[in-house]
Amino acid sequence: MSEETENQAVAPLQNDSLEKYLLHGKRQIRQLLQALIDGHSLISAHLSPGGQSFLTALVTLSDDEEWVFLDVSPDRQINDRALQAERMVCVTQLDKIRIQFSVGPLTEMQLDGRPALAARIPEQMARVQRREFYRMQVPVTHEVSCRLGVKADETDPEPLEARVLDISPGGTALQLPLDTVHLPIGKVIDDCVLKLVDGEALTVRLEVRNNSQQSTRSGVLTQRVGFRFVELPRAADTQIQRYIFKTERERSSRERGGL
Repeated sequence: MSEETENQAVAPLQNDSLEKYLLHGKRQIRQLLQALIDGHSLISAHLSPGGQSFLTALVTLSDDEEWVFLDVSPDRQINDRALQAERMVCVTQLDKIRIQFSVGPLTEMQLDGRPALAARIPEQMARVQRREFYRMQVPVTHEVSCRLGVKADETDPEPLEARVLDISPGGTALQLPLDTVHLPIGKVIDDCVLKLVDGEALTVRLEVRNNSQQSTRSGVLTQRVGFRFVELPRAADTQIQRYIFKTERERSSRERGGL
């Protein structure tokens, strides 16, 4: 399977895999929704039927805590489809824990003079504690790289720069030459600069988690080094999620166009 089609990073999990993670208590559900609001968590919203996806966020709960309000999309057509959808599956994360729930049908309302999507509070929500659940392989056409806060050797004038192979809000994997600097498991590297497509350069701390050899299509041996983000700032976490969502949306659009 190719790098372009191997992962669907933000797709909802199927219901049969969520049963043991479901919360049903009204108080727990309201507290979890409020935590997502307070944390400004990005929501990957998937409309059913139709499969349309867009990025949104929870705005607030109604005073009686029976309704939840979400941001509208800047695309009017997407909002119209959301209002026509039977339900909307929402996928996000909170403290590295995947959160998934469904709402619908939706209505459009004015909230403090601004449009918002309104839905009844969900009857159940899933909290899936899986590490790095948003793992996505970076398309080969994307020039995504990371400049490490180390040099291959003391004679190099610049820090080591590597291609990003995959990424999630939990960590990343980089492609490095075999003869590069030794990176032992557990080593923490400060002042690494992650450069995403059409995004700002993000300064991050990386901890080495694994290291293995791999061969490129041309037969060149390289090393694949897996890293964990250490104390990732919220702004950087948001930027990474936006990049993942945009990339997956473009990938899905290309696949639908090729049918």
